[in-house]
Amino acid sequence: MRSFEEIEALAADKKGGPDRLTALLGEHNMPKPVEDLEKIGDDRWLSMFTKCVFQAGFSWKVIEQKWSGFEEAFENFDVARLAFLPDEAFEALLQDTRIVRNGAKIKAVQDNAVFLKDLAREHGSASKFFAHYPASDQIGLMELMKKRGSRLGGTTGQISLRFMGKESFILTGDVVNALIRENVIENDRMSKKNLSAAQVAFNEWKTTSGRTMDEISRILAFSVETSH
Repeated sequence: MRSFEEIEALAADKKGGPDRLTALLGEHNMPKPVEDLEKIGDDRWLSMFTKCVFQAGFSWKVIEQKWSGFEEAFENFDVARLAFLPDEAFEALLQDTRIVRNGAKIKAVQDNAVFLKDLAREHGSASKFFAHYPASDQIGLMELMKKRGSRLGGTTGQISLRFMGKESFILTGDVVNALIRENVIENDRMSKKNLSAAQVAFNEWKTTSGRTMDEISRILAFSVETSH
């Protein structure tokens, strides 16, 4: 495994130089401080989970265009209300043209409301839980979201964390290819062994480079020939 300094130099070379790489990294927001994450309403977590679940395998642009309708249809993602969604409300949503009428994904909204409600009961708020969960064990958080949430496995949960401002890496195809190239993981299977090895590498690169997990994963992606 190369030093992150070498990987960053490779990414800079592929992207047109260090200044261009810096500019690309600067186009995205940095992770929010813990105290700012704590202040986010749990309804916003449910909103983001829902947006990412509906965007998975679908047109992101369409979901973005319809998002105000989603907010209205799901009553601004009131966690307590949606956790106890009655059958007649679910049936009404299946006919609601303001949203994409996918029954399994609509059900995931209720399931994730229950997940967030449970976190709030256990930790004071779901936001406090996510704010204080260590970035050094993101794979543990990913496993928890997969088991206790609905349709939050794979990159969907990772993207949700990134968009909410939680420091995180996203294991996109380019990032996985970079990890294989650096002999961090053996293949593209997201086995426990590979995920653990990826976390160790990210933690080491963060310590040696001073970069955030967000920056590290994006620089890894930029260092792969197929990146754009």
